[in-house]
Order: sequence, then structure tokens, then C-alpha cells
Amino acid sequence: MSFIRKPRIDLPNQRANAIGLLKQDYEGGMSTLCAGCGHDSITAAIVEAFWELSIPPEKVVKLSGIGCSSKTPAYFMSGAHGFNSVHGRMPSVATGAQAGNRELICIGVSGDGDSLSIGFGQFGHAVRRNLNMIYIIENNGVYGLTKGQFSAAADKGSKAKKGDINQWKNIDSVSTAISMGSSFVARSFSGDREQLVTLLKAGIMHPGCAIIDVVSPCVTFNNHPGSTKSYTYTRDHYHPASQTDFVPQANEIRASYAEGESIIVELHDGSKLLLKKTDSGYDATNRSSVMRYLEQQRARGEVVTGLLYINAELPEMHRIYRTSDTPMKDLEYEDLNPGSEELAKLQARMR
Repeated sequence: MSFIRKPRIDLPNQRANAIGLLKQDYEGGMSTLCAGCGHDSITAAIVEAFWELSIPPEKVVKLSGIGCSSKTPAYFMSGAHGFNSVHGRMPSVATGAQAGNRELICIGVSGDGDSLSIGFGQFGHAVRRNLNMIYIIENNGVYGLTKGQFSAAADKGSKAKKGDINQWKNIDSVSTAISMGSSFVARSFSGDREQLVTLLKAGIMHPGCAIIDVVSPCVTFNNHPGSTKSYTYTRDHYHPASQTDFVPQANEIRASYAEGESIIVELHDGSKLLLKKTDSGYDATNRSSVMRYLEQQRARGEVVTGLLYINAELPEMHRIYRTSDTPMKDLEYEDLNPGSEELAKLQARMR
């Protein structure tokens, strides 16, 4: 893909974060996506989230597959590590990156085609292994790079730009992730910056696989009457399940909220998620009730957003496999190579 670096403009009185970096230090190249694409709004939210958390870009690895969505990592954190993998295989590369250096913060950006069609199997294994990463699905319901065919996320009955009607039931990424045992599942809308930034910050700090499905309308092929992934449809059927606030561990933050029941979920690293319930009885920690609620709202055509499900007790990949606390990149050769005798014992067990 083409890469054009953004010109650096130093404005007076720009505010730096806790490590002395400006927001523009978290930007990347100039976007080559269509003007008005929701993916660019997601990029801006990612920049905002990492800047507010004061995460050094060199401590981040950003990964993607193939598709419009997979161009996104080029547009944020030019100082981070990055890898653009083949179609649908981003989770494999993310697993390797996390296995090699567990100290890196891993962000994977994918699309509904990249994750729910050719990469559906890899998506599932990233979830079940609880790979420590934030996994963003930029969901527009179409294959934008190949002229707008329906993707696996397109709702049944949705109308294409040329008038075709989708006959297939869609794959709902959030329900699928919850059913496979995900530890963190959320959905947002590219046009809701405030909610999206908060969810991104929570997902970044979550110790496990944080799935965030973001409805991101395609202005070229899927933003017309009859599309259920258009700006108009999403705004008309936008239904926040919960208001979410992220409370960093390092700072004591007091916040004032509207009246209503709320719940605090403490994560393994000590950081907390403060959930304010807007629907009576909604509990993001109750898996069965969340699944019922999502299905009920889906039947009504509602796009449910917010932090939908969280289980902070599930161990992430390194705890499951009991790997070394020292990143592989820092281990000595003798520690990584068990020697010929151990290899012979392993081979003997396979005979």
C-alpha cells in the first residue's frame, strides 16, 4: 500500500501526556481510504486511547490481515512495531508476537471479511486461547476492496448498493465470541468517539483477548437505504446496553454519573471498569443473560453497543500454557535449546 507521512505541525499550547508525548506522536501516515470512511474515525479513537493511557509507541505491536480495515495500522503509531499478514491470518502472527515478547501491547485490526469469513477459524482460536491482545473488527458488512459484495456480517434482508438482497443469516461477532468463551466483548459505532475511546482503553488494559466489534459504515458501497450497516440505520437503531467508564489503576479518579445502578469490575492488573447500567437488570458479567439480551435486541433490529460481556477471572494465554515470565527474546540460547538428549526423549514418546 502507499504510505504518505503526515506533515508535523507543532501548534502552541499542545498538551502532552504523562510520558511527555503529544497526540500527534501517536499518528501514522495519511489515510488513503475513501473520504468519510468510518475506519478513519476508529483510527482517531485508537490514537486518542493510546495517548491518554501514555503508552510508549515502541511498546506496541500492531497487526492486520487484508482488506480496507487492514490498512488502518499504517495510519496510527508510526513508532510501533507492525506486521501486515495475509488474509485472515492476523491472529496467528499475533500469537507468535505475544509468545516471543509478552511485554508488548498487541493490537490487531481486522474486518468482518478478514475475521468472519476466511479468518473465522483463526478468530475462534485467538478467543479460546485468550490471547492477550485487543482485537478490533471494523465491521461494514461488505468487501470494500472488491466492489461491495456482502460479507459474512451482512444482515439477512440487507440491500446492496446495486439492489441485491442478502439471503444468508449473518455471523454476529459478539455473540460468537461470547459463546466461545471470550473474556471481554464489546461493540461500538465509529461515530461515537466518546464510547469507543473508553472501550478501547478498557480493552488495551484487559489481561486477555478483548474483542471490540465496531460498526463502521462503508460510504462507497454500503451507506444507502436498505443497508443495515449505514450511518442512518445505525443511528436510528443505536442502543447502548451500558455506559462504561475506564478507571486507570495509577490515578485516583472521581466521576459523577446520572442516577442508576452500577457495578465495578476489577481486573487482574488492578485497573477497574465502572459500568453504569442503563437497562434494568443488565449485567455484563452474566454470560447467559447477556446472550439472551443480545438475541432479543437483535430480533428487534437494534444495534447493541457498550461493554457487553466481561470475565476477569479467565487466565490469559501465558498463564494457561505456564510460559516463562521472561520474554523469549531475553532468554539465553541454552534455555531455549533443550539439547539433543531431551529431543531424543520427545521423539521416543512418539514412536
